[in-house]
Amino acid sequence: MSRDQQNKVPIAEPLPRGRHGLSPETVRSSQRERLIEAMLQLVAQRGYAATTVPDVIAAARVSRNAFYEQFADKEACFLALCERDLPSLIEEIYTAAASPDDWRAANLRGLRAYLGWWQERPAYAQAYFVELPRAGERAVAQRDRAYRPFLDMVTAMAARARKADPALPPLPATTPRLIVYGVTAFVEAEVREGRVADLLTWADDLQNYMITLLTASGAPGRA
Repeated sequence: MSRDQQNKVPIAEPLPRGRHGLSPETVRSSQRERLIEAMLQLVAQRGYAATTVPDVIAAARVSRNAFYEQFADKEACFLALCERDLPSLIEEIYTAAASPDDWRAANLRGLRAYLGWWQERPAYAQAYFVELPRAGERAVAQRDRAYRPFLDMVTAMAARARKADPALPPLPATTPRLIVYGVTAFVEAEVREGRVADLLTWADDLQNYMITLLTASGAPGRA
C-alpha cells in the first residue's frame, strides 16, 4: 500500500472554504475532532511510532498552524484521543450494571457492556491497548489515572454483593486492582492477537474470575 493510500482514512469532511458564517469555536471544534479521528485511524493502521504530525494533518485536512493551536505535539494529540471516548464507556457500564437484577447478573451486564464496547471499536481498542503503552511515560500515567473509575465500580459492586449477602467476608484491599488490572491485561492480549471481534465470547469466563475474587476472603491482616 502506498503512503498516499495509507493517508486515505475515513475522516469527517472539512468545513467549507471561504465565508461560511461559522463561529471560531465551531471551526476549532471541527478541526480538533478531525485531527483526533485522523490520529485514531493512522495509529490503528500503522502504529504510534510510524504516525507523524504531517500524516495527521494531511489526513484531517487542516493546516499545520491549526494542529499546533490544538496540540503541543503528536503525543498530546494521541493522549486526547485515548481519553476522548472513555466517558461514554463508563456511562454504558454504569447503565448496564444499574439493573435491579441480582448483583451477579448486574455484574455480568456491566462486563458485557465493557467487552462489547471495545469489540465495536476495533481501531480504538488497537490504539488504546496496544499503542498507548508505546507512547511514553505521559501516556502510561494517563492510563493509570483512567483505572480509577473502574476501581470505583468494582468496589461499589463488592459493596452491593455484601449488602445482598452479609455473610460474605470483608473485601480484601487488593481485590479491585486484581480485577481491573487482570481484565485489562486479558483484553489487551486479545486485542494484540487480533481477536477483538471475539471479546464477548469471554464474558462468562471473566465473570467467573470476577465473582471468585469478589466473594473470596483475603489473607489474615490483608482485608
